[in-house]
Amino acid sequence: MILSMTGYGAAKCSAGGLDISIELKSVNNRYLDVAVRLPRNFLFAEETVKSLVQKHISRGKVDVFVTVDQSAAGDVAIKVNEPLAIEYAAALRRIGELTGAQCVLSAETIARMPDVLTAEKKEADRELIAAGISECLEEALRGFDEMRGREGDRLRDDIAARLVTLESMTGEIERRSPEAVADYRAKLTQRMCEVLGSSEIDETRILTEAAIFADRTAVDEETVRLRSHIAQLRLMLESGSPIGRKIDFLIQELNRETNTIGSKFSDAAAAKLVVDMKAEIEKIREQVQNIE
Repeated sequence: MILSMTGYGAAKCSAGGLDISIELKSVNNRYLDVAVRLPRNFLFAEETVKSLVQKHISRGKVDVFVTVDQSAAGDVAIKVNEPLAIEYAAALRRIGELTGAQCVLSAETIARMPDVLTAEKKEADRELIAAGISECLEEALRGFDEMRGREGDRLRDDIAARLVTLESMTGEIERRSPEAVADYRAKLTQRMCEVLGSSEIDETRILTEAAIFADRTAVDEETVRLRSHIAQLRLMLESGSPIGRKIDFLIQELNRETNTIGSKFSDAAAAKLVVDMKAEIEKIREQVQNIE
């Protein structure tokens, strides 16, 4: 399957009493660039998130947004300062003995004493939270890959159609090449007749010049390579991602062969055909920039 570098995915889940929401989006980029945004007290999961993203994506700029709602979590623990509570109880009894006052001790009375009870945040279970974030991210990545796959199918179909057009243009170049030699020979004969003022010209000289021109303007090698590159591109489109960089290299080769053909042809019709070929190759190149 061909995958686009542009995609979006989202998911929600719960772990350890926490509600976790994840969104990720990606755009084109030459290399893989992953940016993860996590709440400060969950930064320990950053490498886990990056590692999972790297398993799914090889190229593109990816932003991952992780939101954690802790409002429903019982993350506060009440602790009793036992030594201090015992000291308060002993001190109250001692006051009763010294003053003769009745000392009625209760847990509620001692609990009201300063620092007997303290509220502390529970230590988060990092492994449980990291596992929850991973599970949620996997779900988001599935949706993300589905979207990239749909976009990749459209890119593949568009490129395949343009390859058909490019192949047709290559065939036209092949047909045009012998015609160009014939046109050159006719024009050369006409010019020599005009210069010599006679229709009697050296046919051998004409044939020699035409042969030199044919050799100089022969594009057989270039068209063969063009067809070979087009065939390779078709195979790549069926092989699946990641193929963006490989196709990009082939696009450069297609441009190179087309430029060589353009330098060999001088007539207006052929020149226009070469321009159309380069325009089609450029459209393919633009589409390839979206492929992973």
